[in-house]
Amino acid sequence: MQEILVSVLTPCYNSAKTIEKTLECIEKQTYQNIQYIIVDGGSTDGTLELIEQHRSRLPEQFTLISEKDQGIYDAMNKGIGLAKGQLVGIVNSDDWYEEDTIEQVVKNYQGNAYEVVYGMQRTYLNGKEKATFIYHHDFLPEQMITHPTCFVTKNAYKELGAFDLKYRSAADYDLMLRFYESKRVVFTPIYQILSNFQLGGMSSSQVGVRENATIRYERGFMSKKKYRFVIIKSKIYEWLNRR
Repeated sequence: MQEILVSVLTPCYNSAKTIEKTLECIEKQTYQNIQYIIVDGGSTDGTLELIEQHRSRLPEQFTLISEKDQGIYDAMNKGIGLAKGQLVGIVNSDDWYEEDTIEQVVKNYQGNAYEVVYGMQRTYLNGKEKATFIYHHDFLPEQMITHPTCFVTKNAYKELGAFDLKYRSAADYDLMLRFYESKRVVFTPIYQILSNFQLGGMSSSQVGVRENATIRYERGFMSKKKYRFVIIKSKIYEWLNRR
C-alpha cells in the first residue's frame, strides 16, 4: 500500500460529551501516516481539556487551534487550509470512523489529482442504529452522497474551492455538486462502512432540507413547482414540531 499522508479534520465546539469517541477512532486507525487537525470554536465546556488528555495518543502530526469562527463550514475551511495530506477527510466531533477506514480509503484511492473517495455510512438516532447506506455519485443531482465518509484530494479543494459560507447546513452538498459539474473530479465508491453518523444535527434539520432544495432548484435539478412544495412542506413540518 502506498504510504501517502492523509489529513483528517475535526471541527468542534463545546463537544465534551461526544468528542472522546471521535478522538479514540483516530487513535485506533490501522493506517498510521495521518495528520490530525482539530479546529475548535472556542469551547468552554471541557472539550479542550479532554483533547489534552488524549494528545499523547493522537498522531504525531497533530494541530489544535481554538478560536471563534463563523460556524462549522468556516472551521472546516480553516482545517483544509492547514492540511498537508494528499487526501483530506472530515470527522465531526460526535461521529467516528471504523478502525480501518483510512486504510481502506488509501487502498481504494486511484491516485487522481481531483478525486473523492467515499463509502457506506452507518447512522444512529438516540443511540440506536437506524440505517446503513450509500448513495451513488451518479445521482448527486437528486441526492447528496454520504459526506461524513468522503476523503477529498487537497488538489480538488485548492483548484475547485472549499465550502461556501453562505450556507448554514448544505455547503457540503453545494461543494459536491460543484465537483460533479466540473467533470474533472473522479468519484470512487467503497462498498463498506467508513463512518458512523449521529442524526439530529443541522444537516438533518429543516434548514438543511430547504437549503438542499434551493441548491437543486438553482441548478435546474428541481422544477419550480416541486421546489415550492418542498419549501412549504418543510415550513409546515417545522411549525408543527414547535407547537
